[in-house]
Amino acid sequence: MGKIRGFLEYKRKAVGHRPVAERVLDFAEMDIALTPDDLIEQTARCMDCGIPFCHGVGCPLKNLIPEFNELVYRGQWRQACENLHSTNNFPEITGRVCPAPCETACTLGVNDEPVMIRQIEYQIVERGFSEGWIKPLVSKKSGKRVAVVGSGPAGLAAAQQLSRAGYGVVVFEKGAEPGGLLRYGIPDFKLAKSVIDRRLDQMRAEGVEFQSGVEVGEDVSARYLRKMFDCICLTMGAGEPRDLNIVGRGYENVHFAMDFLTQQNRLNCGEQIERTELINAKDKAVVVIGGGDTGSDCVGTARRQGAREIHQLEILPEPPESRPPDTPWPEWPRIMRTSTSHEEGCRRRWSTMTKRFVGRDISVTGLDCVKVEWFEKNGQWKLKEIPGTEFSLEADLVLIAMGFVHVEHSKLIKDLGLKLDGRGNVAVDNYQTTAPDVFAAGDTISGASLVVRAIESGRCAAAAVDKWLRKV
Repeated sequence: MGKIRGFLEYKRKAVGHRPVAERVLDFAEMDIALTPDDLIEQTARCMDCGIPFCHGVGCPLKNLIPEFNELVYRGQWRQACENLHSTNNFPEITGRVCPAPCETACTLGVNDEPVMIRQIEYQIVERGFSEGWIKPLVSKKSGKRVAVVGSGPAGLAAAQQLSRAGYGVVVFEKGAEPGGLLRYGIPDFKLAKSVIDRRLDQMRAEGVEFQSGVEVGEDVSARYLRKMFDCICLTMGAGEPRDLNIVGRGYENVHFAMDFLTQQNRLNCGEQIERTELINAKDKAVVVIGGGDTGSDCVGTARRQGAREIHQLEILPEPPESRPPDTPWPEWPRIMRTSTSHEEGCRRRWSTMTKRFVGRDISVTGLDCVKVEWFEKNGQWKLKEIPGTEFSLEADLVLIAMGFVHVEHSKLIKDLGLKLDGRGNVAVDNYQTTAPDVFAAGDTISGASLVVRAIESGRCAAAAVDKWLRKV
């Protein structure tokens, strides 16, 4: 380890952000990097704990966290960058948008603030790009070809691993540009799209081909894929949103969150959208239903569009400020989390159920809500309405951010003859579907999850594809 008593000498230093009054005027990234000296002090807090739960329990990718911390502490930045890339294809992305389960599993976090692993990861990879250490890794091709359907984090990870293993890889993306969720789902203020393009350039140099604006199953058939490729890997994500089927759902200005976020990202990329299709929060009372990260992204985007007021509703109770007994270390703690978007201004309401949408003509004008309480019965949590707590909210725009249920059950899945599991995901055995020449990864097989888990799943699927292709 770098400094034996470093965790006793240094406290965690908060990552800075651009001032709220400045950053809500644009969609540029917000974080302000630590100075090299400050970052080295933070790596010195890694405490040689013997069993690194950050690596073994917290990180789905099994990043070698204590190792790259020590390398940075010793000034061996290039080796730290190589170490980081040995387990993670896209640390510049996880360093920006990962919720850092590694940090909540940090041993130092038992009785102190954990090591700031995500920021260290972010600054290692950014230095790697600025110094020119991150270069294409070109391999000799075997002649076998793999089609990857979907260019989100799982698809990109699978494609890069397969290309480096010697396969010709074509990635199909229905959007105008590659990136999937990374490009169209995550706001620019959290992940600038130039960050994605920089990595895509590396992948193209390694031999990966991207075909955008292609709806596989419609523009390109399953039969075509089987004819032209030795193997298919599905990484379309979990695109079926969870709906709120209550009275008034058909009013205009009640939209799914991802439609709202995707449209703003498309505008930021310079794409043209018909005026009649625009979803805009300017001067409106906005209600976001759903208290997770997607809901938070809606809050930040609505604030930048100029919303008059923003409310975020969550049906679950307000979490405690500190780790409760039911999520002990090193598990992911059920605690209150305040995002940078929340800091920019919104009212958060907990234990709140939306009963109906109200409106005039075809437009929504408000919501009728009620407070609920949760109780445990026969080992299951249930809720009930609290009498006398009914209230109404004005709303000119409602965004449903209640998560996603499973992959879209598209024509492609039917034409490939794939079976689904009990939750509606594509069923797999070691990433291989019920069709031997078709593999799947990421949210396609798990339902909606974290970007870091999608990258890990894509890497594992690529290894499974490689093993299978070597036998056929």
